[in-house]
Amino acid sequence: MKPVFDENGLATEPGEIRCYYYDAVTFEYMGWSDEYINLGVSMPGHSTDVEPVGVMEGYVAVFNDPGWLQEEDHRGDTVYSTIDGMPYVVDYIGKIKDGYTTAAPSGPYQKWDGQKWDGQKWVTDTDAQHAADVEAADQQKAKLLLEAQETISFWQTELQLGIISDEDKASLITWVNYIKAVKAVDTSTAPNIIWPTPPAV
Repeated sequence: MKPVFDENGLATEPGEIRCYYYDAVTFEYMGWSDEYINLGVSMPGHSTDVEPVGVMEGYVAVFNDPGWLQEEDHRGDTVYSTIDGMPYVVDYIGKIKDGYTTAAPSGPYQKWDGQKWDGQKWVTDTDAQHAADVEAADQQKAKLLLEAQETISFWQTELQLGIISDEDKASLITWVNYIKAVKAVDTSTAPNIIWPTPPAV
């Protein structure tokens, strides 16, 4: 026989009852047990006699007095910030929070296109990609100029001392023309750059 409880939840008649437990913080279903409730005693803490039924895959039963709700359960899934594309692991029950998506960006220069009529998706941020290409081209330009300067430094010393050979002088002129060509490269056109070919050493 099931117990009978008064308005304060205390048994006015003892008996056996199946208790369905829920977590004290998340209120998610944790399991059940059959308990004997003595006179004047309430049901165990964080429990109900209402059975959670028919929980769908990907959902979890969450107690919401007087019954149960089915809430999405994405815990452990990776989602991505629509602000900066950074990944986060879901640690809460419920729908994915606004500002996050389960779709991963396909590269480093992606931005979230939230246009409802065109479907929400990651698209290439052409400005950011171009800025990165220009920065890489500037670094390449500086590297080529440094290498060229190291190559001609000894010949420049010979020229200043007036002891340079005609062959080395010709090489110096060729490399100086190469340096001028590298300096003339417009890195703002990156990545569509054809770098000058360095002279044979």
